[in-house]
Amino acid sequence: MSTERRGGRTRSPEAHDAVLAAAAQLLEEHGYRDLTMERIAARSGVAKSTIYRWWRSRPELVMEAYARTVAQRMPEPDTGTAAGDLVEFITRLYGVVDHPIRVRSLRGMMADAQLDPDFRTAFRGWIDTRRAVVADLLRRGIDRGELDPDLDLDHAVDLVFGPFWYRLLTDHAPLGPDEAGSHTARLLTGFRLR
Repeated sequence: MSTERRGGRTRSPEAHDAVLAAAAQLLEEHGYRDLTMERIAARSGVAKSTIYRWWRSRPELVMEAYARTVAQRMPEPDTGTAAGDLVEFITRLYGVVDHPIRVRSLRGMMADAQLDPDFRTAFRGWIDTRRAVVADLLRRGIDRGELDPDLDLDHAVDLVFGPFWYRLLTDHAPLGPDEAGSHTARLLTGFRLR
């Protein structure tokens, strides 16, 4: 992320980081619907007018903040194998259940994305960044000859995230880090060379 704002004046990196940190914390504490620019300004110590100069909208700010937080919590794995990468990624993904406040936040964001078109666009942008991480690790597996070269990457990524979101939102079956190994094994049965 650039430290320059649209008018060309340089952003203070410390203030920029404070705003993003405040937005991510408040999102998890209160959910998107109750997250205001006033709260972000108060938590970060950065003037609301400054925040509005730096970000076009609340959804843009909030999802930039959340994207940065999630990328720090879940860096792209590179274990040297597709199986290892998937197990590591899915273990961390499913580990969200150990943090009830994060579960509540994700459920709320998914609901808000269905009702608020502006938030939906920003939320989808964040979802796309997480999908790109999985697509990259699958591409590496294809390049190493571990996975079918004709693998439909979009569908494969859906298969990685589908059980996570379905179980997170409906709570119909267990979701936890201990499920990652068996989930990965089932995925790789379909992804590998025949």
